[in-house]
Amino acid sequence: MKKRMTSLIAAGAITALALTGCSSSGTGTEPGADSQTGDKTDITIAVFNGWDEGIAVSELWKAILTEQGYDVTLEYADPAPVFVGLSEGDYDATFDVWLPETHASYLEEYGDKIADLGAWNNESKLTLAVNEDAPIDSLAELAEHADEFGNRIIGIEPGAGLTKATEERVIPGYGLEGMEYMTSSTAAMLTELETAIANGENIVVTLWEPHWAYGAFPIRNLEDPEGTLATVESIHTYGKAGFADDFPQLAEWLADFEMDLDTLYSLEKAMFVDYDGSDFGPIVEQWIADNQEYVDSLTS
Repeated sequence: MKKRMTSLIAAGAITALALTGCSSSGTGTEPGADSQTGDKTDITIAVFNGWDEGIAVSELWKAILTEQGYDVTLEYADPAPVFVGLSEGDYDATFDVWLPETHASYLEEYGDKIADLGAWNNESKLTLAVNEDAPIDSLAELAEHADEFGNRIIGIEPGAGLTKATEERVIPGYGLEGMEYMTSSTAAMLTELETAIANGENIVVTLWEPHWAYGAFPIRNLEDPEGTLATVESIHTYGKAGFADDFPQLAEWLADFEMDLDTLYSLEKAMFVDYDGSDFGPIVEQWIADNQEYVDSLTS
């Protein structure tokens, strides 16, 4: 697993991964557009660093679209530059916009300059998780047992919606002001989680579902009786303004795209738990072969 974490951090530092497929054009078709669908064939998909559900779905669609004749580039960046890039047309799409809460502030700023292409999952949620054998079951018990968790809550990126929700609702809602709330990055949080579990120590981290960590580590969510994180989130695909004009066929596919948690966990497990590396192409190809009927339905 240590090797896996090193690969994760390295993957997050990659700024561009390009894959060139077979493009087609015909007489009378705009250069760079597919003669049958009318779509442009070059597409750049932005992927949030460290957001593994977005990485998984982006890699899946890269494989699907390459097979369909598109030239696909994945570019990794943090959420803020992704939203700026979408609003300025530097990126064509991104698969990992969480609503109504996590990315609400970005939509307030850029929502009129980008296009909602559809929600592909409506089962997601924000959580605080602990090691499976932790001495508490609820956030209501955490303040009383803070010493057993080193008086620390391990968070992710300072600008994340989960970080804001933890600061503004969870901590004051359960009287956790006496605990140190440590934020840095998702990769750092996962390293802390892995280390604590390996050492048999208690730990509490901010997390979200879906995430492959639930399949990789013996962890469970703390109950939230006050409902501070009760909002169920939807994961949306967003595109640049005019996306449907440039990619009419793909816009239709994405509007119909759905992936439930079981299917997503299966893909994440193949990519991030069972595999120890960052060359996801062969892993995704095998997953597609094992789930061919579902994958075929995405472009039918």
